[in-house]
Amino acid sequence: MEVVNRYLETQASMCFSILYDRYAGKIFGKCLVLLKDEALAQDATQEIFTKIFLNLSGFGEKAKFSTWVYSITYNFCIDFLRRRKKMQSLFDDDTEVERLKDVADDVADEELMEMETAHLRAVLDRLPADDRTVLLMKYQDDMSIKDIASMLDKTESAIKMKLKRAKEKAYRFKQEMFTEAVL
Repeated sequence: MEVVNRYLETQASMCFSILYDRYAGKIFGKCLVLLKDEALAQDATQEIFTKIFLNLSGFGEKAKFSTWVYSITYNFCIDFLRRRKKMQSLFDDDTEVERLKDVADDVADEELMEMETAHLRAVLDRLPADDRTVLLMKYQDDMSIKDIASMLDKTESAIKMKLKRAKEKAYRFKQEMFTEAVL
């Protein structure tokens, strides 16, 4: 916070450089996970830092600075993916409709935690970006339901339902991959 406050007071580029050095790798990593393309992630990181730079005076210290940065990163990437999907659907007459199958009401957290890393990556790659992100926020970043809800501007019950559905999809994809491997 001290670096942010000092930058806001002095507009010293050195302070912003410190923030860039501190957060660029984390932002790039999140962008890479969400966008699945290194070049897109690099471009996104630069655009996100532009947004941070332009909106730094709007940081109200209601949350940690890192949470604020993560929120901007998440929203940027999700908006990018939505725009790209919308553009693709304009040019693609064959839009696929995902049908949800009946699965067990509760997919235990242990099911996700016990997957081998390679299987977990494959399962995560098959999930829609918003489902993947919520799971990563909860299990990789160890964020609380309350923090995720605050960051995504959703209710805690909506986040719990989103996590439940994302875990169900992950479990279903895991089962499909296992069935494909056996056949």
